[in-house]
Amino acid sequence: MTTQQSVDDQLRLGEIIRRQRELAELSMRQVAAMAGISNPYLSQIERGLRAPSEEVLRAIAESLNISADLLRGDQPADGSAEVVGAIQSDPDLTSSQRRSLIEAYQALRQVTVNRRRDRGVR
Repeated sequence: MTTQQSVDDQLRLGEIIRRQRELAELSMRQVAAMAGISNPYLSQIERGLRAPSEEVLRAIAESLNISADLLRGDQPADGSAEVVGAIQSDPDLTSSQRRSLIEAYQALRQVTVNRRRDRGVR
């Protein structure tokens, strides 16, 4: 990975974090406090000036009620990220409604995955 790719990845990650924070209707101070990091550090991450450690990224993701993989832009091959992304980007839903829908979707999906696995089907 080149230095430019690394900088571009940091900028992209920061933009995703900021967008998700705004969708969750949380201030930078709120997310920083929930993640256990300083407000200036979160600001630097969002602006692409600092790359968070894996531990910090997981804490930020947990504060936003999403997975660290989604913050990184990783998409699971099964397409579930598209559904979660659509829910998260719907401006007509409140933060609480988004969380509830995502939790319900993931729980129902996990039940189906477990049943298929138990039957040996995919």
